[in-house]
Order: sequence, then C-alpha cells, then structure tokens
Amino acid sequence: QVQLVESGGGLVQPGGSLRLSCAASGNIFNFAPMGWYRQAPGKQRELVARISRSLSTNYADSVKGRFTISRDNADNTLSLQMNSLKPGDTAVYYCNTDPVLVLGQHAYWGQGTQVTVSS
Repeated sequence: QVQLVESGGGLVQPGGSLRLSCAASGNIFNFAPMGWYRQAPGKQRELVARISRSLSTNYADSVKGRFTISRDNADNTLSLQMNSLKPGDTAVYYCNTDPVLVLGQHAYWGQGTQVTVSS
C-alpha cells in the first residue's frame, strides 16, 4: 500500500523554525531518492530539497543554508528542518519521491502540511 503522510507544519513568526516529518511506505522509501516539495497559493509546486538513498542532498537556491533534509532508511521517515523562515516560505509542503510517484496515469501526493510564516 502506498502511503505518504506529512506532519509538523504550523504558524511561525519570521526567523522561526519548524521541523516537518514524512512517513512513507517502505515500498516507496527503500529504493527512491526522496524530496520535499512545496506549493504556495497561485504558484506551481516546486522541489525545494532532495536526498538520495546514499544521503547526498540538493537544495533549491531559495532555501539553501536554511533548510536541511534528512532521512532514516530504517524507519522510512523523511524530515525537513527549516530555520530562519521567511514569509516567502509560506506554502503547503509535501514529501514525495524524485521524480514524483505516479500511480496509473496520475501523480500521487499525500495531504501535505501547511506552513505559514507571518508576524
């Protein structure tokens, strides 16, 4: 069974921190590079951080130096530590494989977790 469950979002002031978590089913997690994506209102979903199974990481320029992605291959969990948050980081955050998981003819997404950065 395919499962992606994100958690940890919330409302935070600019400059604050949040830690997002993702529980992924093992049949997805065991073999795939994983990523955190986000979608802000009126914008396309974008990949902000990626981690391979061997733990090499890549970040979008907009979050480099502020966000840290990590994974626990034993527990099938993915995390995103977000520091120095800015209003521009406000979005719904999703975890997924990279490239995105496709079931049938459609991309599969979890419910996401809302991050709002505002004073």
